Amino acid sequence: MAKVIMVQGTMSNAGKSLLVAGLARVFWQDGYRVAPFKSQNMALNSFITRDGLEMGRAQVVQAEACGREPSVLMNPILLKPTTDVGSQVIVNGEVIGNYRAGDYYKMKHTLWPDVEKAFNTLCDENDIVVVEGAGSPAEINLKQDDFVNMGLAKRFHIPVLLVGDIDRGGVFAQLAGTQMLLDPEENELLKATVINKFRGDVEILRPGLKQLEEIMHKPVAGVLPYLHVDIEDEDSLTSRFGKRTRSMLDVAVVQLPRISNFTDFTALEATDGVSVRYVSHVRELGSPDAVVLPGTKNTISDLRWLRESGLEAAVLHLADAGTPVVGICGGYQMLGRRVTDTCGAEGGGAIDGLGLLPTETEFEPEKHRTRVEGTVLSNPLIPEGTSVTGYEIHMGRTVLDASAVPLLRLDNGDRDGCVSGNVFGCYIHGFFDTVASRRAFLELICRRKGISPEDLTVLDYGEYKRQQFDILADAVRQNLDMELIRRILDNKL
Repeated sequence: MAKVIMVQGTMSNAGKSLLVAGLARVFWQDGYRVAPFKSQNMALNSFITRDGLEMGRAQVVQAEACGREPSVLMNPILLKPTTDVGSQVIVNGEVIGNYRAGDYYKMKHTLWPDVEKAFNTLCDENDIVVVEGAGSPAEINLKQDDFVNMGLAKRFHIPVLLVGDIDRGGVFAQLAGTQMLLDPEENELLKATVINKFRGDVEILRPGLKQLEEIMHKPVAGVLPYLHVDIEDEDSLTSRFGKRTRSMLDVAVVQLPRISNFTDFTALEATDGVSVRYVSHVRELGSPDAVVLPGTKNTISDLRWLRESGLEAAVLHLADAGTPVVGICGGYQMLGRRVTDTCGAEGGGAIDGLGLLPTETEFEPEKHRTRVEGTVLSNPLIPEGTSVTGYEIHMGRTVLDASAVPLLRLDNGDRDGCVSGNVFGCYIHGFFDTVASRRAFLELICRRKGISPEDLTVLDYGEYKRQQFDILADAVRQNLDMELIRRILDNKL
């Protein structure tokens, strides 16, 4: 059986996912076979594995950090919010239905066998498993049938690191207060604390660390600085949405209320000379060099919001002026003439689209999930033959008019997407991840802007991510007591 360590947090966005990725990278660098695990994730950013199953992107990133192919064993349960009080529930990569929060909590105990099977399989196949909790273990109203925080830790006797976010203030109260709400068995499993996102001189913090250890009777395993590493995040609290800087090329992504898979644009963000801004108000849009409508968990609802917010009119104005407009997945559906949901896949209803593409979309009960590769067909925007790889996750089927121009030919012979004038869209998440497709898109913007594309350096995104993982691992080694971590891992503390 593998050695196991668990990272829990005092709150959402305390840094659990990043620390799991960092520890996994360190252990992988040390020669171990490592896997991440999170029994239940709630996120709109998801991924399709090679066997066509759906899982949360945080565990995909963590798998990449330790050189592993992503597997739904690493995230057996995924909740994708469809409304403020309900989510689509995905178990072992397959949708089992939409549940209101109350109904889900009544049935979640039935999912324990799926959690146990996935966890035990990972433990059988690896030297080390690094487990991530969710939210906070101090949510005392959610402790019954918990299998993502201390409930999981108690069942499998997993030692726990508790992470607090000092950047948002009150970190000592976060950590000590969380401990106060743990029962004795849970407190026994809590082995050490980590303070995350520190800015400044750590020596000034030391008296507080000493007091914290005296109050909690637990060692502080280290203080991680506020890291400037570019690693994909999936949380709705991501700092990416707050970026407002502009570079040589300015790409505006509409921040839809139910935006999903915003990691589709991290490769663009990592390109020197390119800024990616997320905009949710007309006043923020301005005159970008390109506009992107991203994926969404609720196309009709978010299309209605786009219209009511005034952003639809602004996007149409930019498109009419020749600005490239791109739609990915749900955004692609919005660019068409009509979206209809007679089967109630996303709540039912029908709505006119932006009318920028000669397409119509009809929702279907079954979710389409697949990894894809393909090439661009002849069109005036992207060079013919440009290679594209990625994955599709969508409920709708989009039909093109007889005279419409499809964007892509997939390797299985299917067509995907549509292009009309300066507007194009497709279902492929990860469209911009390959060097060829990203370069083609940026060269399109450069030509329209009258600047030389030679000024752009389009990096190998895979290699860039590996470099960022190594920077993260270096920070973990330098700022955490790795000898203490290994003692915890060996159950010697």
